[in-house]
Amino acid sequence: MIKKESRNENRKYRHLRIRKKISGTAEVPRLCVFRSNSQIYAQIIDDKNRTTLASASSLDKDLKIKNGGNIEAAKIVGKSIAEKAKKEKIEEVVFDRAGYLYHGRVAALAEAARENGLKF
Repeated sequence: MIKKESRNENRKYRHLRIRKKISGTAEVPRLCVFRSNSQIYAQIIDDKNRTTLASASSLDKDLKIKNGGNIEAAKIVGKSIAEKAKKEKIEEVVFDRAGYLYHGRVAALAEAARENGLKF
């Protein structure tokens, strides 16, 4: 019987291939996205110093998101991460889609972050 690898395992391999090519620095950090079935998360990471500079998720109480697993929630999280980046004086980032297709919630988060001032 042929055993098929799970989609998440394949995504992890794609993420490793992506991470070989991109890295965040203090000047241009990495905007990493993680999505689960019910929530979406975003972090701005400095890989050189191994620190998280800013983060936002659909679980944040101040965002008041009822359902975290839809495109509207991703847009709100994208706007929030862009505002937090402005407070940290971060204008440009490298986008890390973490092996996900640039489609749906991942694309909505990225577009909302771009609209609110992040460059990538």
